[in-house]
Amino acid sequence: MELHHSKHHKAYVDGLNKAEAELAKARANNDFTLIQHWSRQAAFHGGGHFLHSLFWSIIADPKNGGGGEPTGILADKIKEDFGSYDAFKKHFTATAIAVEGSGWGLLHYRAQDKKLLILQAENQQKLSAWGTTPIMGIDVWEHAYYLKYQNKRADYVNAWWNVVNWKQVQSNLQALMH
Repeated sequence: MELHHSKHHKAYVDGLNKAEAELAKARANNDFTLIQHWSRQAAFHGGGHFLHSLFWSIIADPKNGGGGEPTGILADKIKEDFGSYDAFKKHFTATAIAVEGSGWGLLHYRAQDKKLLILQAENQQKLSAWGTTPIMGIDVWEHAYYLKYQNKRADYVNAWWNVVNWKQVQSNLQALMH
């Protein structure tokens, strides 16, 4: 994960900073010739930075809170919206494994109707849902797992459940509930 954090995530931060600087320069110079390009770059790199920041916050060593099953309000909400933890886990796993190409499997909270949703994101900005906020996500780009799992995405996703920090996921949910 060190390579993933220090190289891949850093590239998104650098790309976002560059895109924002170029957008500021376009405004200052009143030259919007490349606005579409830099707007797309901001979305791509901004999404990468946001989702990786979420990803790092919701994983933990199994000796320090990773793995197991959720408890409390998160467990209750999962049961309410998916029927059971087992049904939720199967749905989320299938979603993550089935991402076409590179992207993310994400658990979102939709405040409008107070529902949890499992969604995919291509890359990190395409197929984004409006009115929802991700509270948990798994990076299924090959850079996330290829060194250890080669092309076996399903093995990576199944192993990932052992490091989910449910306490942080619950904290993410509670921050959004009103």
